[in-house]
Amino acid sequence: MTIRFLLGALALSMAPPLHARPQGDEPIAVPQTIKQGVDFVYVDPELSSVASRSQRPTNWLLRTVGLQRDRRANMPHPIFFDFAEGLQQYQASWGRLPQIKMPAGATLKPGSTGKRVELLRTRLGLPAAGGFDARLTEAVRAYQLVHGLGPADGVVGRVTIASLNRGANYYTRKIAVNMERAHRLPKTGRFGRYAIVDSGAAEVYLFNRDSWVDGMRAIVGSPKTKTPMMAVLLKNARVDPYWNVPPELIQSLTAKRVLNDGVSYLNNFHYEVLADWSPGAQLIDPKKVDWRRVAAGKSNIRVRQLPGPWNSMGEMKFETPNDFGIYLHDTPRKDLFKATDRWISNGCVRLEDYKRFASWFFGGVPQGRSGKEEVVSLQEPVPVFMTYMTVTARGNGVQFRPDPYQLDDRAIEQMFGPGRQLAAVSL
Repeated sequence: MTIRFLLGALALSMAPPLHARPQGDEPIAVPQTIKQGVDFVYVDPELSSVASRSQRPTNWLLRTVGLQRDRRANMPHPIFFDFAEGLQQYQASWGRLPQIKMPAGATLKPGSTGKRVELLRTRLGLPAAGGFDARLTEAVRAYQLVHGLGPADGVVGRVTIASLNRGANYYTRKIAVNMERAHRLPKTGRFGRYAIVDSGAAEVYLFNRDSWVDGMRAIVGSPKTKTPMMAVLLKNARVDPYWNVPPELIQSLTAKRVLNDGVSYLNNFHYEVLADWSPGAQLIDPKKVDWRRVAAGKSNIRVRQLPGPWNSMGEMKFETPNDFGIYLHDTPRKDLFKATDRWISNGCVRLEDYKRFASWFFGGVPQGRSGKEEVVSLQEPVPVFMTYMTVTARGNGVQFRPDPYQLDDRAIEQMFGPGRQLAAVSL
């Protein structure tokens, strides 16, 4: 597949083709030449209307004056307008308050008095006199809720002080960064059905003609193995999929376990061995494999885990061909979706309810017939947009979320370097 890179395209094109090396069913690292913050890693050629090859990070707020939300084709995605309206509300509420600095000190809470409490009241738009009363407590809670400072308990400690001292300008720029990311989503009228994976929220959203119709939790890449921002095409699903063990794990883990425990290790964990990584590779007897050569990295054998409840792909794998090995799949570990921290994968996206996801695109859940891996193709490929949002729309305002990948500050620098200003939004 031809890949269109948005950043670092020249440097990456000079490297050996990523798909020339066996990868297994785990993502490979996104090259450091690709600097993510607001840009997608690449856009599939068939999705090239999302962003052009030369598109660069821009303060989109400078272009929104007079732009009205409507249903015409080729308008920015509705999420873009949600954020723009949220920015307008943020500037009108929190942005208008005195942006004074709060000195460090002891935790402030109901009943506290003194100069720092007076400064806190002024900072939140209240008269300086009055102490830490119920009115100030509610103002603090409101600030903590909007800025994602949980728990919103009205107590002002180190984290809340640090947030107050960042100032409204910092947070308006965070909204602008998310508007930039939203501008990389499909324009209205471009597609019928599509999915958006938001690795900032660890959630997946399903859209029909640009309207949200369903969503679910997801497990996405960890801060060390981030799920890239990119646009891809979902082309097929594998029912009862194999899991191909990555070559580095075959060398570092599988071979050593076989040398220690014998080939019974492979049987116990439902693995089989193939001669190589070619599509028509033949099964081979693991007893005839020189596992010492494998452990030394001198063999090209393939090891894969058979379909079944033990398989880390679960019951279905959704393929989105790309050179980074990123795809979506089921998982046998359903308990992990109950956790708050769902940034734990190696980059791929695990789905809370693969049956709902499959039904949305296939009109039903594809069923296997043989107990072996079967490929079910979509009649027409469906776009999947993998993005990263650290703001969510709430009414006509916004609520900030954590930045698990620590991309916002880099993006702010990209968009608001020396001499760049933030424009007010008029919708």
